[in-house]
Formats: sequence, C-alpha cells, structure tokens
Amino acid sequence: MGAELLNISGLSKAYPGVIANDTVSFSIREGEVHALLGENGAGKSTLVKMIYGLVKPDSGTMALRGQPFAPSEPRAARASGVAMVFQHFSLFDALSVAENVALGMETPPRMRDLAHRIREVSESYGLPLDPYRIVGDLSAGERQRVEIIRCLLQDPRLLIMDEPTSVLTPQEVEILFATLRKLTSEGVAILYISHKLDEIRTLCDHATILRLGRNVGTCVPSETTAREMAEMMVGSAFEQPESAGRDPGQVTLDVTGLSLASPGAFGTSLRNIHFTVRKGEILGIGGVAGNGQDELLAALSGEIRSQADAITLDGRPIGRHGPAERRAMGLLTAPEERLGHAAAPDMTLTENALMTAAQREGLVRHGFLRWAAAEGFARRIIEAFDVRTPGPDNAARSLSGGNLQKFVIGREVLQRPDVLVVNQPTWGVDAAAAAAIRQALLDLAANGTAVLCISQDLDELMEISDRFGALNEGRLSEIRPARGLTVEEIGLMMGGAHGMEVAHV
Repeated sequence: MGAELLNISGLSKAYPGVIANDTVSFSIREGEVHALLGENGAGKSTLVKMIYGLVKPDSGTMALRGQPFAPSEPRAARASGVAMVFQHFSLFDALSVAENVALGMETPPRMRDLAHRIREVSESYGLPLDPYRIVGDLSAGERQRVEIIRCLLQDPRLLIMDEPTSVLTPQEVEILFATLRKLTSEGVAILYISHKLDEIRTLCDHATILRLGRNVGTCVPSETTAREMAEMMVGSAFEQPESAGRDPGQVTLDVTGLSLASPGAFGTSLRNIHFTVRKGEILGIGGVAGNGQDELLAALSGEIRSQADAITLDGRPIGRHGPAERRAMGLLTAPEERLGHAAAPDMTLTENALMTAAQREGLVRHGFLRWAAAEGFARRIIEAFDVRTPGPDNAARSLSGGNLQKFVIGREVLQRPDVLVVNQPTWGVDAAAAAAIRQALLDLAANGTAVLCISQDLDELMEISDRFGALNEGRLSEIRPARGLTVEEIGLMMGGAHGMEVAHV
C-alpha cells in the first residue's frame, strides 16, 4: 500500500430525528481494499454519499491526496478521481453497452472509438464485454461489468463498491476479486461495502466498523473472525441459526410442468419447472439474478396466472387463483423488491401491514378497518423482528433497506402461513438481522410450514435448506439434498449444468 489517499475527519450528518453520521474519522491508502462495515442503519450509505458528492456533510472535512475535498455533486467527485458502483444498477435495458457507458461520460468520444476502448479495458481487466450487445440481454454479472468498466474508463483513484457480489456466481466472484487485486496493484484504492464477512476476510486489508453512526473500531479482517466482526458491528453477541432437525411431512406445494412467458421484454420465461415442497421442509433455489426468480415468485403468488393444474396446494389446483385467494388458502409470499412491490413507500407501516394481513389477521370486519388491531399487528412485527423505527406511523420509505426487509419478512412470518415463498430474504441485511430472519424461517419449518427460499446468497441456502436447486435461463436444475454439495457443483448448477455433468465434477 502507498501513501494516504483519502482522509476523513469528523464527518457528521443529521436528519430529522436521527444522526446518520457522528464525527466519523478514518483514512484510506493507495492500493488498499478498505471495508466499511456496519449493521443496517449504521450510517454506511450516508457516509459514501458524502464522499461521492450526493450528500453535503453538516460538519467535518475530507482531504484527497492532501488537498481539501468537498464535492458538490457526483460529477465533481468523478473529476477528482472518485467513482462508485452502486448496489442497484443504473442502466437502460433498451440501449447497448456502449450507449450506456456514453451516458455516464461528460464528453463521450465517437461511438466507434468508445466501443474499441470498452473492449480494450474490459479485456485487460478480465471482464470482457461486447460493446454492441443490448443491456437487457445481459446477465446480472455482465451488467455489473458494464458498471465497473464505466467507472474504470474514468481512470479512478478511489473506487467505491456497494454489495458488489450479491448478483454473482462463485466463479464470477473469483473473477471480480482478481480484477480488484489488479486495480490495487496499480495503486487504486477500493472502499468495499458488503455484509458477506467471509468475503471481507478474503479480500480486504483493513476494515472500519460503524455502529449507530459512529466509528467504533478498526480491524485487519484476515486476523479477525467473521463472528468477531459481526459482534463489533452490533455491539454484542448474537445467536447463530439452529435447526431443530425436521422430518418433512406430506407434499404441500406441488409445481408440475410450469411454463410461462415473461411479461416483460427483458424478463426470463419459465420453462417446464417441476418441484415439490413438503410440510416442515425448506427448499432452497439459487441462481444468478435475472434467471427467472422474479417470474417464479410472481407465478406462485398469483400475480401471473398459469395453467390451473401447474400449481397445486394440498392437492387443490390454484394456477388460476389470484393473490388474495392464495393467501386465504395459506400460501404467502415476500418478493425481492422491498420498496414498491413488497411495501408501498408512502404508506405507513400500519397500512403496509394491513395490505397483506387484512384477511388472515382479521383486520377488517363487516367492511370496516379495525385500525387499532392493524396498528397492534404492526407493533408486533416491529418488536418481534427488531425493526428500527420510531413507530408504526412512520412511512415505509423512512426505514433503511435492511429494516424494511425485516418488517416485510416479519409481516408474512407472523401470519403463520402453510407455505411461505421468499425471494432474497436477507438481501442487504446485516449479520445479526440475517441470522434472526434465517432462524425465523427455520422455526416456521419446524412448526410445519413448507418454505421455499429463493436466494443469491449460497451460504444462506446451504445453512437453512434441506434440498437445493438452481435456476438458469428459466429452467430449474435437478433438486438435490443440500448436505454435501460442493461450491463447484453449485456453481455449475447455477451456470446451467445438470445431472451427470454436475455429478462428475
């Protein structure tokens, strides 16, 4: 590692009712991978937004290469050599790779010259891209490459990465890490945000830990266990999920020959999906984002109708039923997109609780809302799942992403479903909250619920699943017992290899 690149001294930022950052200080050196850790609501997002010019600090200073640094907007940060790859991609599906890259440049060159440069840079960093491919046709991993190459074309000295491996297969993670190591060997500093602590231990040189907006310590990840880092983040010990040892019962959810065209131009159609889930069982389905996960959840929830007998619940065909009918029958779902799909942003937590639980929790009587009962149910969710919020009257959009995720999962779990289908249950959630959510899913299964967990977090799936399958281009692999599967086998299943190909790894 080289000289100090970025020095942060006493940065503070407050919003009404909350101090997001409280006199945070630390530094990043050239050629260093520096992790920024903290549980949900710890202040990580606000801090990187100040570095990138999206938010102005209330007090404190920053220095870049020894010179005062106070970007008024992202354009100023980029001009100073700071680039950022966001957790949510900002790409236009209908445009080509080169066109998307050009949109992020102040003065883009001719398209032919830009395409040549994209090929050159992407291949030199081990992330090859065809500049003329339409983004909507790319996999999630390839889309991330577009974001990274767009940053690298700016010749950054500091690259901020927010949850960069959440959409990647194990093999793609290795490629990304090789790219990041090449960048650091050239003196680029990387500020790395992730909840995957084993990745932090593998990749990062130092880590700064935030708790409740304050810098509460630093560590060398390679010399610190994942559990020790997690406990630094939350300020106390927490319990790891424990399975009670379940004996699955009869088949509750049966999906046979499910084929559906995607409703979106850039979605993934489902192709002849077959699986069953038994009472007391957790079936894990992995896969890189964009391989049919959203379409599968929509088909199971009733948002997309299918042939009547393609989906049966306790032997009853429900393929033609809508979401409300399926909920009444005991099939509940929690989609991946928290804000706008799982929850209405401008509605209060009480209203959001009412939307999916009105029937099962008896929150409506003779056509009238039982408002006190709805508020009580929202309070139960907040308490049971440790949702950090002033109260149930707060709007969903006021919560951090992780806290909203806890509310959404808690809302479904507390309704005691016969079948629960969840997509990305711990996405963007800190280690302690993820452990609590996984334990809630294990407890549901122990009490007889059939659980289908769709996730891109392979560690999560291996921790809680009884059986495992992988989606690839809308097809589901052979379902196999989770115990004993290797990372290589899982990676091949996610990449589309099935049956004997996987067995002979």
